[in-house]
Amino acid sequence: MEPIEIVALAEREPMPGFRGRFVHTENMTLAYWRITQDAALPEHSHFHEQVVNVLEGELELTVGVTTRVLRPGAVWVIPSGIPHSGRALTVCRVLDVFQPVRDDYR
Repeated sequence: MEPIEIVALAEREPMPGFRGRFVHTENMTLAYWRITQDAALPEHSHFHEQVVNVLEGELELTVGVTTRVLRPGAVWVIPSGIPHSGRALTVCRVLDVFQPVRDDYR
């Protein structure tokens, strides 16, 4: 397999304010997000395990009943089936890693 240039991938906006480029392997999906300030992620859950990596900006994230503001360098593992929601306090760049593959992001 050859290296992938993220900027060469088509950018999609699956929800308002969340623009992403997606890399899929056999077992996981990497979602490279550009999130506009004040964009909200409604509460939801899924069977995928999710690892949230904040690269730039400030992201308020609620996992279960716990709310935290994540800044660059913060990582939060969200287990399968746990309700979570969020809001970009600033413009953000986030890398989400999902296992198994997010077919809805193909």
